[in-house]
Amino acid sequence: MTDRVTIFDTTLRDGEQSPGASMNTAEKLRLATQLEKLGVDVIEAGFPAASEGDLEAVSRIAGKLERTEVAALARTAKEDIDRAWKAIRHAAKPRIHTFIATSDIHLEYKLKMSRDEVVNAAVEAVKYAKTLTENIEFSSEDGSRSDRDFLCRVFEAAIDAGATTINLPDTVGYAVPEEFADLVGYVRNHTPNIGKAVFSVHCHNDLGLATANTLAAIKAGARQAEVTINGIGERAGNTSLEEIVMALHTRQNILPATTNINTRFIHPTSRLVSMITGIMVQPNKAIVGANAFAHEAGIHQDGVLKNRMTYEIMKPETIGLSTNKLVLGKHSGRHALREHLKEMGYDLSSEELNLVFEKFKELADKKKHIVDEDLEVIVTEGILRTSDVFKLEYLHVTAGTTVLPMASVKLNIQGRSVQSAGYGNGPIDAAFNTIANLTGTESELLRFSISALTGGTDAQGEVTVRLRENGLTALGKGADPDIITASARAYINGLNRLEYLKSHPIKEAAGL
Repeated sequence: MTDRVTIFDTTLRDGEQSPGASMNTAEKLRLATQLEKLGVDVIEAGFPAASEGDLEAVSRIAGKLERTEVAALARTAKEDIDRAWKAIRHAAKPRIHTFIATSDIHLEYKLKMSRDEVVNAAVEAVKYAKTLTENIEFSSEDGSRSDRDFLCRVFEAAIDAGATTINLPDTVGYAVPEEFADLVGYVRNHTPNIGKAVFSVHCHNDLGLATANTLAAIKAGARQAEVTINGIGERAGNTSLEEIVMALHTRQNILPATTNINTRFIHPTSRLVSMITGIMVQPNKAIVGANAFAHEAGIHQDGVLKNRMTYEIMKPETIGLSTNKLVLGKHSGRHALREHLKEMGYDLSSEELNLVFEKFKELADKKKHIVDEDLEVIVTEGILRTSDVFKLEYLHVTAGTTVLPMASVKLNIQGRSVQSAGYGNGPIDAAFNTIANLTGTESELLRFSISALTGGTDAQGEVTVRLRENGLTALGKGADPDIITASARAYINGLNRLEYLKSHPIKEAAGL
C-alpha cells in the first residue's frame, strides 16, 4: 500500500529569506494562487510578526485560497501567535506553526533558557494556539543537532498539548542521510504519542544534502516534507519541491509514497518564482534547469532518437515542459493569448488580460515570434509590479567608438515625471548613472549579469542585478529585446525592491 506525503511549501516564508528575494503583496498573492494550482497541501504564507507587510500579505492569501491550508509562522510568544491568527483567521483551512530551538548551543547562546523552560514554552504556546484553531504545527529549531531524548520529550509534550504536526528541522544543513533517517526512526520509536501527529521534516542545503536527507526521512516514516520551489531559501537554500516530488514519482519501487502535486505545473511554477524573485535557476539544476532535458553528446542524441528512455528517466511533458510550444505572433488574437496563458497557469481577469494583450502587441512588433518566456516577462512586469515607486518612461542612449556614451532618461516617480541625462564608461553605465541621479539612490551595485531567454538574434535579453543599501540587499530583474533597456529595467526593479524593503522593515528573520 502506498502512503501519501503532505507537501508543505515555504517559498513565501523561508524562500523569501533568500538574500534579495523579497516579494510585494501582489507577487505573493499570484505565487500562492499558482501553488494552489500545483496541488501543494500547505502553504506557509509568511511570518506575520516580522512586519506589517508580511501580515497583510498572509491575510490576503488566507482570504483567497480555497483548497490549500494556509500556515503562519510564530515564535512561542503570545503576541506572535496572536498576529499569526489575525493573519489566517479567515482562511478556509488555517494552520498556526509555532517553533522554538531545542539544541544545547541555541539554548545556551541564543535563548539563554534551560531545557525545562523550553519544554514549558513549547507547551504553553501550543495550548494557546489550540484555543484559536485545531490545526497546530510545532517545530524544534536546530532539531538535527539536538539531544535525541530531549527531542522526544519536547515532541511528546507538544503533542499532549495539542500539536497535530511535529516538525524536525535540519536548520543548518548539518545532517547526512543515514544519520538523519536514524534520528527520525529514533524519535518515532521513543515518543509514546507520536501516532497522534504527522511527522514532518524541514531540511536545509548547506552541504547539498537537503533532498537526500528529506527522502531518507520519508523512507524512515516522515509524512510531511517542507520544501521550496527551486530550492530557494536562506544561505544555500531549502529542500527543492520539484526534486522531492519527481523522486517519489519516478522511484516508486524504492520510495512507495505519493503526493497530491499536479506535476504538469512544476515548470511553470518554477519559472514564475524565478521571474518574481529575480533568482535565476542554474542551467544544470535537477528537474527545472535549462539543461535538465538537453542532450548534446552524439551518443546521447542517437539514443534519445531511438528511445527517449535511454537517457531520460522522466518525460519533459510530465513537469509541464512541452516540446511542441504554440508560437504566437503579432497576428494572434486576444482569445488565443488567453487560452495559451491559461495553459501556462495564468488565469487572468479581463482587466489583466487587456494589459497583457497591449504589452504582447508591443513586443510582437519588435520580434517575429513570442514564446512562453516572453509571456512570463509580460505578465510579471505588467501585472505583478503595478505599485512601483520608480517607472521607466523613456530611455535614449548614444554610444560608439568615437563618441562618449550618454543616456537620456525619463522616469515616473510616484506620479511625477522627471528627466535627466548623464555620461558613463559605456551605454549601460551611462544609463545607470542617470537613473541613480534621478532617484537619489545611494545603493551599491554588487552584481550584474546578462542572459538570453530564448535563441535567435531577436531574443529578449534578461538582466539581473544585485543592489545593497544600508544593510538591505535586493535583486532586480528586467527583460527586453534591447539589452540596454533590459539593464535599465533591471536596475529600476532592484531600486523598487529596495524601496519595498525600506517600507516593510523586518523585525527578525525566522529560521528553521
